[in-house]
Amino acid sequence: MNLSLDGYMSGPNDELDWHFESWNEDMGEKLLEQLEGADTILLGRLTYEAMARYWSRKPLEQDFPRQDLAIADRMNRHVKIVFSKSRGTVLWNNSAFATRNLEEEIRYLKHREGKNILLFGSGKLMFSCLQRDLIDEFQLWIHPVILGTGRRLFNSLDQRVNLKLKDSILFDSGVIAIDYEVVHADTVK
Repeated sequence: MNLSLDGYMSGPNDELDWHFESWNEDMGEKLLEQLEGADTILLGRLTYEAMARYWSRKPLEQDFPRQDLAIADRMNRHVKIVFSKSRGTVLWNNSAFATRNLEEEIRYLKHREGKNILLFGSGKLMFSCLQRDLIDEFQLWIHPVILGTGRRLFNSLDQRVNLKLKDSILFDSGVIAIDYEVVHADTVK
């Protein structure tokens, strides 16, 4: 999740320009590392549609950064599971709409053979997963900007979630990547 310092995922009109202003090659390498450790991506419908348009077409354009081709390759190869109440059209290869309810689908995916499962953007989906104790780790990228308004990541959370720091990285752009492990209630002593 990319966040402003004040906890917003996007601006008031879903702007992400602040995110792209901070992006650099080191961040791309870290994202590629995360993608190489995973094989499945979870997305809400709106994030899916935006990412499908970008990652399936943008790499074909002349001005697409060559260093991002490896990221595009992973994004296009990974299985994408889309959660939506209003099923849309499959726009991206290796994509499917979830066929089970949220909890059943994610528990199924977690117990199958494979690598990590990533959830990109999709604030409502993340929030639903968090409420059902389905998230094992947060990888938050805090950008050096205060938006003041927009779409918050942790809006109206009515429960406490304990976290344990796993790792942190400071990029030259001023972005801090923080990895937190979720301390599940059944592991607390």
